[in-house]
Amino acid sequence: MVYVLDIEGRPLMPTERHGKVRRLLRDGLAHAVRLQPFTIQLDYKSTTYKQEVSLGIDAGSVHIGVSATTEKKELFASEVVLRTDVVNKLASRLELRHTRRHRKTRYRKPRFNNRRRAEGWLPPSVRAKAESHLKAIRMVHSILPVSKTTIEVAQFDQQKMENDLIQGTDYQQGNQMGFWNVREYVLARDGHKCQHCKGKSGDKVLNVHHLESRKTGGDAPGNLITLCETCHKAYHRGEFELKIKRNTSLRDAAVMNILRWAVYNQAKAEFGNVRMTYGYITKHTRIENGIAKTHCADAFCISHNVKAIRSESYLLCRCLPRHTRALHVCNPKKGGIRRSAVASHWIGKSRMQRFDSVEWNGVRCFIFGSTNGRPILRDIDGNTVAPTPSVNAKTVKFISRKRNNMLIAVKPQA
Repeated sequence: MVYVLDIEGRPLMPTERHGKVRRLLRDGLAHAVRLQPFTIQLDYKSTTYKQEVSLGIDAGSVHIGVSATTEKKELFASEVVLRTDVVNKLASRLELRHTRRHRKTRYRKPRFNNRRRAEGWLPPSVRAKAESHLKAIRMVHSILPVSKTTIEVAQFDQQKMENDLIQGTDYQQGNQMGFWNVREYVLARDGHKCQHCKGKSGDKVLNVHHLESRKTGGDAPGNLITLCETCHKAYHRGEFELKIKRNTSLRDAAVMNILRWAVYNQAKAEFGNVRMTYGYITKHTRIENGIAKTHCADAFCISHNVKAIRSESYLLCRCLPRHTRALHVCNPKKGGIRRSAVASHWIGKSRMQRFDSVEWNGVRCFIFGSTNGRPILRDIDGNTVAPTPSVNAKTVKFISRKRNNMLIAVKPQA
């Protein structure tokens, strides 16, 4: 499918007449504006005939499904992989800022704390996901004349997910009601007894231990257990492994409860004709029509044109951070000297950058980094494509720069 823009940059209906596209490019009547998805812009005035194009968005906390269809054919299919590193990066930044207190730094005069959260404020990790949803919708609207957009949202009852029997006023009386803090609740929940030795060590000093690190697991009660100080120290010395696993994390459910309204309200304000649907409707439509479950398939069902001919391939898009802001690496060398994390903008002496789309030995891949001026090549899933860790930059053919902070590759439909 080749996507077409008119002379003023407005989207027209796409075409599969590749011969005509080649002649337009050869005769100077059109020029390419995007490689993936391949899009051309006409250099002459043309008719503006358009069909009804419906866009379906399967919103999620890790993946987004995108599908644009007419009554007869699927015009665009994509799966977007969202970033999951925002929380870890913020936690690392917090640790580095805390260490400033123990180093000799310039004196900063105290300022009045007048910071207020703006209306509609979102946590940074949720805001990044919401922006990626809108970015995916904008990409389709920029290449197709979308007439209506349908977004599948989900609402999760987190207390019901933890306790099936909860009802009525029980929602106002949670497990931690009557306790001063989480630590007191965890100690009471575990009966003030070490969950490893069950009190056999005789140590009466009790600690609250994180099953997963605070950075990844947080301070939720499901991630905390009671250990005596003897067992706690022995565990961190690596003398034994805990067989206790943390309870199911409800982080994704919490994210979706916040994300659904943020995406819907912003999309409706920007694109106009936006509607909502729910997961049970999508599931019924998919099962009724015998469609295998994928993110693209769910988006296809959300677009409401289930009788259309599905595309044979889809675009896999992986969201990336904009740039590296760290000035120094976290782990210092001997002597306490931190190595600079600021690398050269270019790969060696070439004019290629990190995350550029390139071709090596007939294989399309991406530059994920470099070592001594030699690019490190991987596919969109992060798998190496060369038998050696890095290759000679002269053997690499440049294709395109990253766009919208996304890596894009074509994948066959399941």
